[in-house]
Amino acid sequence: MGQSIEFGSFLSAMRSRLQPGPDAIPTTRRVPGLRREEVARLAGVSTDYYTRLEQGRNIHPSRSVLNSVARALELTDAESAHMFDLLENCGGKVTNPPGAQRVRPSIRQLLEAVGEVPAVVLGRRTDVLASNRMAGLLFADFPAMAREQRNYTRWIMLDPAARVLFRDWHDAAADAVATLRADIGRHPGDPAATALVGELAVNSEDFRQWWARHTVARKSSGTLHLRHGVVGDVALDFEHLLLPDDPDQTLRIYTAKNGSPSQDALKLLSSWAGSSVPVSHPVSTTSDGIK
Repeated sequence: MGQSIEFGSFLSAMRSRLQPGPDAIPTTRRVPGLRREEVARLAGVSTDYYTRLEQGRNIHPSRSVLNSVARALELTDAESAHMFDLLENCGGKVTNPPGAQRVRPSIRQLLEAVGEVPAVVLGRRTDVLASNRMAGLLFADFPAMAREQRNYTRWIMLDPAARVLFRDWHDAAADAVATLRADIGRHPGDPAATALVGELAVNSEDFRQWWARHTVARKSSGTLHLRHGVVGDVALDFEHLLLPDDPDQTLRIYTAKNGSPSQDALKLLSSWAGSSVPVSHPVSTTSDGIK
């Protein structure tokens, strides 16, 4: 299954989610979504040309054609970027696996400086590269896990504790899968990513369903609703910040509104843990990324 096939599968999945409009071609529809000829008409290309795109047989369209296809399929900015990523990495192109990622010392210092709020650094494949003390108390002690388990998507999909922690687990988990999908579009030759997807597909029916939809997203902000075993309900606003020196690293910071019960809950959690908990949780890197 090369990236050209992945490119075509993505177009097909995006087409299947669209509902025919009042001017749609009258026909009995055996599968959901628009027909290929309808998308081709909306994009201003021939049906044969669009069919070759979905079949992965013609992977040299111009940017203007792809922009027209994106409009016809009503793609979001994240989905359009993913489509171009797939095109860039398709056609049997051989790529070397990405090298190790390392968190800069100044970023580790930042994690410690915001020690009263949870913060983590995610890398490729949503690997957890570093986390601070409060992230360990609120979410999970990632540094204590085996190397192959230090992955945000793996944790939220497979750890029963994550299902209990997230009050909106389905939304949070689906977003994690969508983020992983976007990353793999940028790094299709990563064997660790292939292994991760295989493990999740074997062990999670939810993952299999979400992965088949080709949903792509990179949320930059939002709100999490948690039900923590020690401090109860917590609502946290999050910001996902791309680090300019490594666009495959994201700093995630979770804060509570000033004076809110959630802010009091975070203070209580920090106090409950006591000073015996380490200030920060750096994750050492190896040639595979983390160890």
